[in-house]
Amino acid sequence: MSHGELYHSMNKWTMPLIANIILFAVMQCGFAFLEAGAVRSKNSTNILIKNLMDQFVAGIAYWIFGFPFAFGNGNDFIGYTFWATYELEETKLALFFFQYVFAATAATIVSGAMAERCEFIAYIVYSILITGFIYPVVTHWVWSDNAWLTAGMDYTFNNETVTIGYKDFAGSGVVHVLGGIAALVGASLLGPRKGRFHKGSKTVVPIRGHSVPLAALGGFILLFGFLAFNGGSQLTISNAGDGEAISLSVVNTIISGSMSALVSLIINRLTGTSKWSLLTTLNGALTGMVAICAGCNVYHPWAACVVGFFAAIAYKLINTIVTSLYIDDPLDAVAVHFGGGSWGVIAVAFLHRTDGIVYNWDQASGMALAWQLCGLVTITAWTAVTSVLMFGILKLTGLLRVAPELEAKGLDIPKHGEPAYPTEAYGHGWEEKLAKILEHVELKDGDGFAKAFLGAPVKQTDVGPYENPEVNYMDTHSTTNLNDLESGKGTTNGTTGVPHVTSIDVKSTTKM
Repeated sequence: MSHGELYHSMNKWTMPLIANIILFAVMQCGFAFLEAGAVRSKNSTNILIKNLMDQFVAGIAYWIFGFPFAFGNGNDFIGYTFWATYELEETKLALFFFQYVFAATAATIVSGAMAERCEFIAYIVYSILITGFIYPVVTHWVWSDNAWLTAGMDYTFNNETVTIGYKDFAGSGVVHVLGGIAALVGASLLGPRKGRFHKGSKTVVPIRGHSVPLAALGGFILLFGFLAFNGGSQLTISNAGDGEAISLSVVNTIISGSMSALVSLIINRLTGTSKWSLLTTLNGALTGMVAICAGCNVYHPWAACVVGFFAAIAYKLINTIVTSLYIDDPLDAVAVHFGGGSWGVIAVAFLHRTDGIVYNWDQASGMALAWQLCGLVTITAWTAVTSVLMFGILKLTGLLRVAPELEAKGLDIPKHGEPAYPTEAYGHGWEEKLAKILEHVELKDGDGFAKAFLGAPVKQTDVGPYENPEVNYMDTHSTTNLNDLESGKGTTNGTTGVPHVTSIDVKSTTKM
């Protein structure tokens, strides 16, 4: 391979692919663990399959029409070539891969805010529309060859002509503000989880997720993935200055996230629950990393510290406002992504190391602030309008929210048939499960597992509800003690000799 071919290969393929392998395998894994830990156990499978499907839905939607809308040849509003990558040059496939991961991230943000009560079909619909239309159009405005927001306008100050436009290096506005606004609209129209708010007494009831360790693991993975998210946005590695820009982006990401985590921890200790909160600290760190995305390549490290400081305040402010409006956001996605992203977009105008207001108090820097605000308002308005239409239609057609009884039972078993934590898998609860089976089956001669354990194949019906379905049933049918069953005193089926229990006393059984 010649020097020129090696240069071309590194520039067009290696860096984007490495960055996206990390983004794809690590960040989506982080989102999955974080969201799974933050919901109740009865909804874990539901949230995990949504995180998994984000990749696959985006893979098809973004391939067929998302990428063409974003980077196809077209006008200032939208692109309209390269459908399903038709006639797309192979040198641009790495760009497709990179942007596909960003599109999936935007959809993942929304799933967290709407967790535990959103219909699966509604999730499929909004994932297709966000990754295939809403996000690509914004991308076209900011990162394509026809990016009117980034191109800006020419201005003359002191007989010198300068071009000023919107700046967003790694997506504080394009990805995070968009995802945060869509999450806000979706959660608002979906409504809170049952029991979350009591408006009469103005009481906010905390609904805790089932696993802090899982959420923390997901957070750690996301913090690592953000280094690739921001550093990889340079897209190239072989041009002069690429190494320095990537290094600066990664360092600034660490500093901003660290400062935001510390300040969030202190704010919560002084004004919140008066506790040293792990989850608040984690969300604060993520907010700081979201905020730094827009300008991580153009800040001095001290400026990144400032960005992180105010990101923590933005997180607390938006979280308080959202809660006061009785909007239920289980993952604090709106506060993290909209709050952090909005501040991140604005911060570029103040702290850019050559053009920021802090360094140059002049008309040019003021106009740069105007363009950042213009970009923020444009992205917010576009996402809000399209999201209202999308979620509004789903709500009017009855497809947005699950039935109240399903929400109470949990979505894992009714929707997916796969409880994340089946009781019998722990070694306890097997007797109760067996008793339920025997109570609700038709016994016939058969082979295999059922014959070995029961002497017959099993036919079951789902009677719910469903953190621990067998215990719920037997709580309402308790006259015979479980010990009687174990000692053989229960009634038996004459053809098999297997105890056939009419009812069992399991009042001492611990519910999940």
